[in-house]
Amino acid sequence: MTRNSISESVAARLHSAEAAIDAALAEAAQLAALLPSARAEAYLSAVTGQKAFDGAAASIAALTEARSRMVDTHNTLAALARKMGLDTAAVGILDKPEDEPPHGGGVKAFAPPEVNKVLAGSL
Repeated sequence: MTRNSISESVAARLHSAEAAIDAALAEAAQLAALLPSARAEAYLSAVTGQKAFDGAAASIAALTEARSRMVDTHNTLAALARKMGLDTAAVGILDKPEDEPPHGGGVKAFAPPEVNKVLAGSL
């Protein structure tokens, strides 16, 4: 395997991990949003549902921290790719904050990975 093909493989796996965390975060947030109304509709006391709500809220906090760590990983890998002169620096259909002009990816949550072969800053 070449360094480019290895970096493309790493980039695809990175995108997959980022999408998985985002999906888990969205699901946990939807669960947390549902719990108060579900408790009320079931005529349960606030005390009865509090432990479940605490668990859902803690999950959201943990997933937010995981997402932050994955963003750090993404930035570290992008810097390494630039340092190594690899042309694969970003993955996905979404524009990066530093993409000027934007490459034109629309927002499609959890789409299959696509490789962006343009290094940010090399335009």
